[in-house]
Amino acid sequence: MNRKVLIIEDNDDIREGTAEVLELAGYETFSAKHGKAGVEMASLHVPDIILCDIMMPELDGYGVLYLLNKNPKTASIPFIFITAKTERADMRKGMEMGADDYLTKPFDDIELFKAIESRFKKKTSAAGFGASTGNLDAVLEELQQKGKTKQIERKQIIYVEGDEPVYLYYINKGQVKTYKRFKDGRELSSSLYNDGEFFGYESLCSAEPYSESAATLIDSEIIQIPKSDFMQYLLSHQAVSKKFIDLLSGNVRDKGQQMLQLAYSSVRKRVAEALLQVATKFGLNESDGCTIKISRDDLAALVGTASETVSRMLADFKEEKLIDKSGNAINILSLEKLRNVKQ
Repeated sequence: MNRKVLIIEDNDDIREGTAEVLELAGYETFSAKHGKAGVEMASLHVPDIILCDIMMPELDGYGVLYLLNKNPKTASIPFIFITAKTERADMRKGMEMGADDYLTKPFDDIELFKAIESRFKKKTSAAGFGASTGNLDAVLEELQQKGKTKQIERKQIIYVEGDEPVYLYYINKGQVKTYKRFKDGRELSSSLYNDGEFFGYESLCSAEPYSESAATLIDSEIIQIPKSDFMQYLLSHQAVSKKFIDLLSGNVRDKGQQMLQLAYSSVRKRVAEALLQVATKFGLNESDGCTIKISRDDLAALVGTASETVSRMLADFKEEKLIDKSGNAINILSLEKLRNVKQ
């Protein structure tokens, strides 16, 4: 269906000439000789765009724009003022009232087409930006399809602190940790990621090298999404932007909480919190109990202490019947009791 253009112009030559040019280009046109008739035609035909002169009898262009903005049916229609050179100083008023653009008389065909097509492109872009809000899952699935799936074995490094980010990562299946390694060999884990989660986006969003490293905890299937595709979706889909803003906010909150625990909580409390963190991410829930699988070294990196210290704490928890151990699995006997572990 052809795009509809309403031309509101009291000069017969300009109005008819503009309509003729637009019809030759495939547009459907409607014309009005003055503002009052233009408002009536806009409500009747609901055009895709309106071209409107400023100085007209009965109702000037400002009045037309004001009345159209008050009507929900016409308020969102792109509006371009047509103005004489002597009236350009008045355009500030028009733009403040909500006009989208203006054409200065005399204008040629190319200027006319560019102005109209520019408004259509911006309207389409804005519509896609807002429409994505209700369809986030579909948009994110589309983004994932831009990437390449890789099988990565357990304990393999995905990226290293200081590297330039080139991918957004998505876990189809598996477990991943992010961590910092210090010069003395100590390791501090910052976050855990599970099936269906993205990671590596902090550095992409800040355009800075990775501030930490990432590695798999178990055999994992991970999608590598090119940075350019991620940034395109981030900028063109409102829901995607909101999704990653929420993720970034959550990471800041979690890391702040981790720093407070390192500063003020006892090792005993930190081990309990680390077990709960792993249980939340990777646990096999059994009512109030839970089974988790994590190595002593990885658990120590979450706690920020030596693995020998973690072993002693786990032995204490076993004696207190908070946990049980079976091979490389830790059976949390009561999540509630673990939450209530004192300092």
